[in-house]
Amino acid sequence: MNLEQVDILYDRDVIMARVKEIAQEITRDYQGKSLLVVGILKGAFVFMADLVREIDLPLEIDFMDVSSYGASTVSSGEVRIVKDLDYSIHDKDVLIVEDIVDTGLTLYYIKEILAKRSPCSIKICSLLDKPSRRKAHIPLEYVGFAIPDKFVVGYGLDYAEQYRHYPAVCVLKPSVYEK
Repeated sequence: MNLEQVDILYDRDVIMARVKEIAQEITRDYQGKSLLVVGILKGAFVFMADLVREIDLPLEIDFMDVSSYGASTVSSGEVRIVKDLDYSIHDKDVLIVEDIVDTGLTLYYIKEILAKRSPCSIKICSLLDKPSRRKAHIPLEYVGFAIPDKFVVGYGLDYAEQYRHYPAVCVLKPSVYEK
């Protein structure tokens, strides 16, 4: 890990403690329900893996891959579905797992599409929330951490497909992407 390029915001221990707390809330809230956890690729895969291992319920998992960033540090607002769900969500309680909610436009779009497929419910769980950047009103039922308007990487989050493997959430120094 090149610590000259990042400042650690949340280390692995802090993240895992919060993941366990969120999993306990989800376990309580979904007792007796047919839970389908939908991870938004690629950024949410690390968080989702840790989260589902801590949820004490039978559940199914599926993934969507959507793009609104490309190699930029700012969402374009144009959402493109790269991979849709493999399974029907009809009559299931859907929990969308996201790495970070920035403008909210991508999640708003995803939720609108999924709502047309007749699930019992749709809720959102995000590791990180950047409320100062919100452009679309999207309720977040489960949030790991609210963060300032900084570009973060690690724990699944990337910049140009780099840094995902870092075990912490880190602020990427502007000198890395302001070239």
